Amino acid sequence: MDFEPWMLLVFPLFFGMGWLAARIDIKELLTESSALPRSYFDGLKFLLNEQQDQAIEAFIEVVKVDPQTIELHFALGSLFRRRGEVDRAIRMHLNLVERADLDAERKQQALFELAQDYLKAGLLDRAEDALLRLQGSLYERQAYSSLLDIYQKEKDWLKAINIGRRLAALDGSDGVNHEAFFYCELAAGELVKKQPELARDHLKHALVASPKNIRASMMLGDIALAEDQVKEAITTWQTIELQNPEYLPLVAERLLSAYKRLDDVETGVTLLRGWLQKYPSLDLMAVLFKAVSEREGAEAAYRLVRDELRRNPSLLGLEKLLEAQLLSYHGERRTDLELVKQLIHDRTRTIGMYRCGHCGFKARQFYWHCPACQSWDSYRPRRTEEMGMLQ
Repeated sequence: MDFEPWMLLVFPLFFGMGWLAARIDIKELLTESSALPRSYFDGLKFLLNEQQDQAIEAFIEVVKVDPQTIELHFALGSLFRRRGEVDRAIRMHLNLVERADLDAERKQQALFELAQDYLKAGLLDRAEDALLRLQGSLYERQAYSSLLDIYQKEKDWLKAINIGRRLAALDGSDGVNHEAFFYCELAAGELVKKQPELARDHLKHALVASPKNIRASMMLGDIALAEDQVKEAITTWQTIELQNPEYLPLVAERLLSAYKRLDDVETGVTLLRGWLQKYPSLDLMAVLFKAVSEREGAEAAYRLVRDELRRNPSLLGLEKLLEAQLLSYHGERRTDLELVKQLIHDRTRTIGMYRCGHCGFKARQFYWHCPACQSWDSYRPRRTEEMGMLQ
């Protein structure tokens, strides 16, 4: 592009506009700065020097001098809560909630922060009251989630079911799946009080909420067996194969016990053999191993474990194989086998555990509700060694 003489007039114009804008910005900045209390700058200085306690005290002075510093109120309240100074956080947020000049959105924010303070302090009843007041607000979903945690801690399962449904309606969460477990908890409570009919009703509701809920089927079978309805118990447990066959090892021992009461252990063993062929499992093999060794002897138990070990090699399986051999040996050779078995057993103690899929917590027994992270249905019914083999 060719240079034109008129362009010389443009440069001074742009320069003058930039100078004017800068003067205006600086003037506004000086005006705003002069309006801020000296304590505000003292607080910033303390923060830069990593003197948090002095910074907090300085900012508190700012709040006293200028009550309109809303953001500073919220920042201080959150900081107090994180530092464990919950009483100060409560006072800060309660002051905001009670202010008449605060708009609705800010009041909702203050109320939600106040509820978090109460939760931190363990004041669950006050937290519940604050959270319930947030229904229909911008914080409704977070409020429902916190209420669900409260009701689970308090074991108020009916309220948990109700709030879980509301939460699921809001964002399509897995509240329905949790609902089934809440009904199972209600059923467990009724069984403690010797109310099997009420427990059965709760479990039927659980299966309506989640037709594949294994725990509900297991508990229904347990109730039937306790009432001497042995065949009904067996039929109920067998439906687990249709729900999720991975959970069959959890009812294997129950099934054998039921068949013993019918004086028909052979049918039970045959059923378990079929399951083991279709759904290999270390726990299922262990139950079957015990039944076969008692019924058919050490040699039959040995063949069972050997064949399964060839199909699915594992240290837990090898331990069972050595246990089967020990039933037949005596003397020095038995002592040697016991030594090898003990070495393997020490190793399998670390790999023969259940693991939470959410937090990784390991346990020797199976849980429906993780004791570490409180997640529901986060354990797979397989030992950690099996999980490694499947990966």
